Formats: sequence, C-alpha cells, structure tokens
Amino acid sequence: MFALPANKASRSDIEARGHVKASVRNATFAREALSRRDFVKISGVCAAGLATASAARASEKQTLDADRKGVLVDLTVCVGCRRCEWACNNANELPHGELSDCDDQSVFDSRRRPTSIHLTVVNRVPGRDGAAPTFIKTQCMHCEHPACVSACLVGAMRKTAAGSVIYDASRCIGCRYCMVACPYQFAAYEYEKALTPQVKKCQLCQSRTSRGELPACVAMCPVEALTYGRRDELLKLAHERIDCNPDRYVNHVYGEHEGGGTSWLYLADRPFTELGFPELGPDSPAQLTETIQHGIFKGFAAPIMLFGLLGAIGKLSHARAAHTHAVQTEKVTP
Repeated sequence: MFALPANKASRSDIEARGHVKASVRNATFAREALSRRDFVKISGVCAAGLATASAARASEKQTLDADRKGVLVDLTVCVGCRRCEWACNNANELPHGELSDCDDQSVFDSRRRPTSIHLTVVNRVPGRDGAAPTFIKTQCMHCEHPACVSACLVGAMRKTAAGSVIYDASRCIGCRYCMVACPYQFAAYEYEKALTPQVKKCQLCQSRTSRGELPACVAMCPVEALTYGRRDELLKLAHERIDCNPDRYVNHVYGEHEGGGTSWLYLADRPFTELGFPELGPDSPAQLTETIQHGIFKGFAAPIMLFGLLGAIGKLSHARAAHTHAVQTEKVTP
C-alpha cells in the first residue's frame, strides 16, 4: 500500500508511514542515547564495583611468612637520646637538623605522635616515686593482620612477607580509611599538600632491609635498645630476658598478642597501660573492618551496577519521550 502516490494515500496510510518513520527515529535515538560514552560510564561503574569486591576478597588471602622480621624494643634500656628520630628522617629524606639537636629535652614537655615529617617519635613518661623516667619510641607497629590493609579499598596498603606494612602512593585515593582503622593511630597524612598528599608512616626501612641492612633507627641506637630480627626469635629473646630478670621486667611482651600481634615488640618494667599503650584484645581489628567492608561491598556491588543500568534506561526513556513529543508536534503543525 506504500506504493500509492502520496496525494492518493488514505489517512490511515499516511499515519502508518508516520508511525514507521517514528519507529526508525526512535531506534536512532535509542542508539544515540546508549552512546559509547554511556557504555564507558556503565562499564566503569561495574568495573569499580568488581574491583572493590576483588580488593576485599584479596585481603582474605593474606598469609604470614615464617621468616618475617620485627623489632624488639627494650624500654628499660632506652635513654631517650632521640637519635632514632634523626636516623629515620635522614633515611627517609625528611627535614632534620644537626644530630646534636636531638639533645633538646624540651620536646618531652608534651606527648607527641608520628606526623608526616616525623615517622617515629620518642616520648617520656615520668618514673614512679621519683624513679628514672621511661622513654617510649613509637611508630607504625606493622601489625600481623593490619586493619589498614583490610580497610584500604584500592590495595595501597600491603603486608609484605618480610613483616612490614608498606604504602603505595600511586594507588592511594586519599580516603584515609587506613588512618581510621589503625588501632594505634600512628599513620599521618600530608594535609599541608593540596595536590599530591600521601599517607606517611614507618615502612620498616624496606629499602634498607631488602639490601640486608638494619632499619635506620636500629642501626643508630647507641645503647642497643632496639633489636631487629625474625619475629619468632625476638619473642624467644624477650621471654628469656623476662625469665632471667623477673625483677627488671613485667611478664608481658607487648605486641605478642595485642590486636592479633605486631612486628614491633616491647619490654617494660611496669604495666603497659601506665605507659599509654592501648589495651587491645588478641583479635585483630582487621576482622571487624573486613566483616563490615565485605558486607557493604558484597551487598552493594550488584546495586551499583544496577544503578548504572537504570540511569541509562532512564536517559533512554527521556530521549524517547522528547522525540515522541517532537513528532506529535510535527503532525499537528501544518
């Protein structure tokens, strides 16, 4: 019937032609609505959801190497010289003055925590009944099952086979979930850098230890308050010291079990709670963050993808409605 001349076509034929043309136009609009850009957007959303879910699953596979290393800190030996602070800044190319500047005792007037330019700090806790004070070196504890690694959405934090927890700035998106998850709150952030801020923390001198060298702070310590070695051997050494000197130490190696265990282990002459160490159970906080994270993303991966598809369908429907309105306007207009 479409072969009839247009001037002889019936009203229904003309309407049918218009319907076919409208269908063709709608199909064209549909292809335009689901453009390459939309496809890329949807694919990106889906990929992000899957990547996040993959990152969450990856942390479940973390295993510990039997030869992993750590540091034993004997607080009964430390004299608070702060040479470890200077050595750390020097090794990490952070600002530092002369070595003699470490003799300044005024820094002990207030309690300090690691910052973006001081990855390790020493604090002083007064002794009991006029006894000598205790000096406490603090830095990232390099947990056995790090909550920061578990909380990181993009794999910027990683527990190495050597025992250290290292940070990859190229992957970091600046969410700082790692800082929130850390039970010791020893990670810092470069708030002073507006364009390229990074999370800053002790890396246990991985660049040095990979070459067979000692961590800079351990190498610098003049009284050998710091001992670097295999974690299991350090624990054995710590308990031997306690057994041989029960009047010198409390019967507690901090970090052996706290928070699931840490690579940094401490000996002291009084309860660690008196020295400001957090009281943690034997379970790693990572178990909690993993449960929450996995619960969120296992539940949200599919909705995120569905949200992207619904957005595209909504855009398509809007385009169709606009086009139908335009066609109807053409038909009404003489």
